[in-house]
Amino acid sequence: MNKIYNFSAGPAVLPGGALQDTAAAVVNYKNSGMSLLEMSHRSQPVVNLMAETNSLARRLLAVPDNYHIIWLQGGASTQFSMIPMNLLPKNETADYTDTGSWAAKAQKEAQAYGSVHVACSTKNSIYDHINKDLQQSSKAIYLHITSNNTIYGTQWKTFPETLNPEGYLVADMSSDIFSRPVDFNSFGLIYAGAQKNMGPAGVTMVIIRDDILGKVDRHIPTMLDYNTHIDKGSAFNTPPVSAIFVVNRTLHWLDDLGGIRVIEQRNKVKADKLYAEIERNLLFKSPIAEEDRSLMNVPFVFAEDGDEKEFLDFCTKHGLMTLKGHRSVGGFRASIYNAMPEAGVDALVAAMREYESQHS
Repeated sequence: MNKIYNFSAGPAVLPGGALQDTAAAVVNYKNSGMSLLEMSHRSQPVVNLMAETNSLARRLLAVPDNYHIIWLQGGASTQFSMIPMNLLPKNETADYTDTGSWAAKAQKEAQAYGSVHVACSTKNSIYDHINKDLQQSSKAIYLHITSNNTIYGTQWKTFPETLNPEGYLVADMSSDIFSRPVDFNSFGLIYAGAQKNMGPAGVTMVIIRDDILGKVDRHIPTMLDYNTHIDKGSAFNTPPVSAIFVVNRTLHWLDDLGGIRVIEQRNKVKADKLYAEIERNLLFKSPIAEEDRSLMNVPFVFAEDGDEKEFLDFCTKHGLMTLKGHRSVGGFRASIYNAMPEAGVDALVAAMREYESQHS
């Protein structure tokens, strides 16, 4: 089989070793004679798996002891409602930054639970940069950010501070979790769907500071109450065990590489190579402000008129898959998450140069 590089924004590329380990576990988990898919979440092998995955995540991200890590279903989109339901009293305000489609969806869901103030928006410029001149509410409970905007390819390089000294940051880190260090001092809650940078679809990681819960006066359905899942160790109901196993193996892969600092440098090398080619190549350009360009999702478009289908077909013939830009913006998008090897970026750069030589 010809080598394939998967540039999908999600579900996205995973380490080869994690896939092989998963394939073996689906047939016979740890020589138990049973598939991982058949095992009770109450069984000791699965209990051990959950504990080990928590320990890996906590160590790799340097999560302080006063934060809980829980594994939930429903994707990051469910968190758009769970967060304000659990954290925002109905007569209080939360600030939201409108930096992309998912940020806007989070803002919309929060409006059902309290007052929502938009601290910044770049919607009018098609989210081509991040407006860092925030107009925050002085008493906002929290400031919500989307750390990396998958569709538009922007990323917070430095996280903002809250205007309210008693407030805290809440961040959707679905597409750049485990790609760079995080200083938890400013954060009350971080959440991330797994299917972009740490595993398959089906599980969402939530990291939450223990002192911010229990401050809303509303009924919270049992399954939507963070304390339910904290108290039961993410096993109040049957968790997505197989998805958590893939996360586990992906975190082991990251740990074996050397951890967050090492992968951060690798990601910078990959992104620098691709952005340099976009700038050099006469056929392409980046629509994103240079200071805000994502290290995870790299959108680019033709500098002038070009045949998008022709270029995508050209890439497919070279084993470069799922480079089509999001339907809302068009063009092209290369998602180069942790598990994308540098060789994949090199192959894309080579293809862009070859395509240029045929069309310039």
